[in-house]
Amino acid sequence: MAAGSVVSRATGFARSAVVAAALGVGTVADGYAVGNALPTIVYMLLLGGALNAVFVPELVRAAKEHADGGVAYTDRLLTVCVLALLVLTAGAVWAAPAIVGAYTDYPSGQTAMTVAFARYCLPQIFFLGLFTLLGQVLNARGHFGAMMWTPVLNNVVVIAVFGLYLTAFATGDGAVLSPGETALLGWGTTAGIAVQALALLPALRAARFRYRPRFDWRGSGLTRPLRNAGWLVLLVLTNQAAYWVTTRLATTAGLHAEASGVEGGAGFSAYTNAYLLWAVPHGIITVSLMTALLPRMSAAAADADTTALRRDVSYALRTSGAAVVPAACLLLALAQPVLTLVFQYGETNAAAVAVMAGTLMAFAPGLIAFSGQYVLSRTFYALSDTRTPFLLNLLIAGLNAGLSVAAYLLLPARWAVTGMAGGYALALWAGWAVTALVLRRRLTASGPPGAGSPGAPRRTPGRTLTAQAKLLAVAVPATVLGYAAARWAEHGGPLASAGAGAAVIAGVFVLLARPLRLTEIDALVTGAVARLRRRS
Repeated sequence: MAAGSVVSRATGFARSAVVAAALGVGTVADGYAVGNALPTIVYMLLLGGALNAVFVPELVRAAKEHADGGVAYTDRLLTVCVLALLVLTAGAVWAAPAIVGAYTDYPSGQTAMTVAFARYCLPQIFFLGLFTLLGQVLNARGHFGAMMWTPVLNNVVVIAVFGLYLTAFATGDGAVLSPGETALLGWGTTAGIAVQALALLPALRAARFRYRPRFDWRGSGLTRPLRNAGWLVLLVLTNQAAYWVTTRLATTAGLHAEASGVEGGAGFSAYTNAYLLWAVPHGIITVSLMTALLPRMSAAAADADTTALRRDVSYALRTSGAAVVPAACLLLALAQPVLTLVFQYGETNAAAVAVMAGTLMAFAPGLIAFSGQYVLSRTFYALSDTRTPFLLNLLIAGLNAGLSVAAYLLLPARWAVTGMAGGYALALWAGWAVTALVLRRRLTASGPPGAGSPGAPRRTPGRTLTAQAKLLAVAVPATVLGYAAARWAEHGGPLASAGAGAAVIAGVFVLLARPLRLTEIDALVTGAVARLRRRS
């Protein structure tokens, strides 16, 4: 899974670089970014979050409890969700102008182009949902790889489309697109999502899954997942409310920065590109790990085995932290050379990279809390509890929106999106701390105190907290020394600068792993060395 995610993210960077080379990071790029973001926003707002969180626990429970292994239940749940996706997609395409108007405050010419992009991209909603549904069926059956690899095909399609545009249509000024060019880029982006979803079908056949539409929903047990999905819809609504605030403020800040003569396009596309790179370690490490653990955690929750659930949560936090904390150090210390390598081509110049680098540095500390919060929220979902994550998420969304407003009002236009990124990082840390306290109480109170290994209910949280504290203690010197090494090597170009900084950061963590008893890092290094020796 991690390998597939690495390749997917790598091709995703190539895709982003090609898009940035074609459109830059100005108002045209913002229009495309908004139009292409809307399908994900609408999908997650109304359905996607529910599918991601409810599907696997319900399918695992049905497989345990139903005489047919949950076959009929799976067919019914798929039928309901596919019909909902069709209705949602049609409604979103029809309402494209209103949706764009809700998220932006563009002048009429910019609005028309953004609405056109939105109409071409909003059919992605159906294919995003289909990809999630089919992927969760595979995950519940213990087949994890395909869902991580097929996004590579999506990236390849989009790279080809934008490569065609650069070769045949680009004029070099990046200032305006014709209707035909807008259609090519919009429909081409949607084609990538369609290929990504349909590429899961061979894996489903290999897993011996055969779908048969079923409409006998009455009395079939769909009430519980629909009820849980309702809380998740509310959770996503709060996230999207905060995202709406950020999008409105970032697009407006970009217009103000352009009007003030600020170089670099300090607007929504800069924020989006920095976020894309920031989320890569989370997608490779934490998402892969929790995708594999969620079926097992759901089975433990169905059996009321809270000792096993606590053990899995601790393992997920310690193992993901061993890789995510060094990754956050890399992003903070090496933002400038890394973003130069990824984005400084075509329409994207050094000033634009500087804006993105500042934004990425503001995001970087929040990566640790982002991944930790993901682990804890998935634990609640394994317990079939979606209400508690919703209530806890109100804190993160509220802080994110409030701090974004403060950044917009208090900072110059050049630094507004950087401040918004920093506000999101602070909100994530606050939310992670509160969520950890609530989940610890929940798991400690559940089940008999003597279940499982002696002392497990008390020792596991302390071990996890100690491991996180040690990692954060190492992160400080690692980041400082990595930044110094990158500056020292910058005369050799961005690749040499990033390489030197990364080597120093990795070296600090490896050297301190054994003295500080960072067992997870030590295990990662030992395993990597052993694999290299076997290959040689």
